[in-house]
Amino acid sequence: MQRIPIIDPRAVPVVGRDAHLSAVPLERFLPAALRLRFLAPPAWQVEFPGDGRLIDREPANASVLVPLVVRDEGPAVLLTQRTDHLTDHAGQISFPGGRAELEDADAIATALRETEEEVGLSRRHIEVIGTLPTYTTVTNFVVTPVVALIQPNFTARPDPFEVAEVFEVPLAFLMNPAHHQRHLFEGPGGQRTFYSMPWYPTPESPGYFIWGATAAMLRNFYRFLSA
Repeated sequence: MQRIPIIDPRAVPVVGRDAHLSAVPLERFLPAALRLRFLAPPAWQVEFPGDGRLIDREPANASVLVPLVVRDEGPAVLLTQRTDHLTDHAGQISFPGGRAELEDADAIATALRETEEEVGLSRRHIEVIGTLPTYTTVTNFVVTPVVALIQPNFTARPDPFEVAEVFEVPLAFLMNPAHHQRHLFEGPGGQRTFYSMPWYPTPESPGYFIWGATAAMLRNFYRFLSA
């Protein structure tokens, strides 16, 4: 039986939170500590290599940038909200990134090019410190997350066709499993589980619902930093 896409993830029941797991210690967020972690990575196990296929097509390579903006109060992850009219993943929260092109030398080149195109973040502000294991999306994109430190003296210039908003979430919030919600979706094709990490900048804010591939890659990043 064919799997169906999840249209309204907020409505899918939450079946658990991971408050029993420890948050990543704050000292591991220092730029020097982050660089060292990628230079000498610990033994660790990726939790989510992918989410299974929703459509049957040939795999395609893609990359995203996991941009860690260096702030005095601690690093923040720069994320985008996609515009509502896009064919794929409209309105969803994502990292800047996209499909690899023939002119891209490697996965890092793809992430840097896509980031500049989508949010106007110049490469001169970006220090790539490493990559995480690939994540295969339901649409069979094999995505390489490229982790980078971002100097804060930049001005985002999002592409209005693709990006509705650029915002930041404290890395400490995302690396605390107490904020990781597990959802169980039941429908044709069987059960599916996914994570979400809702972020509310203020109590009055409608919030940002981080879920799906973005949340899964952040969860893998948590496993890497907490190992």
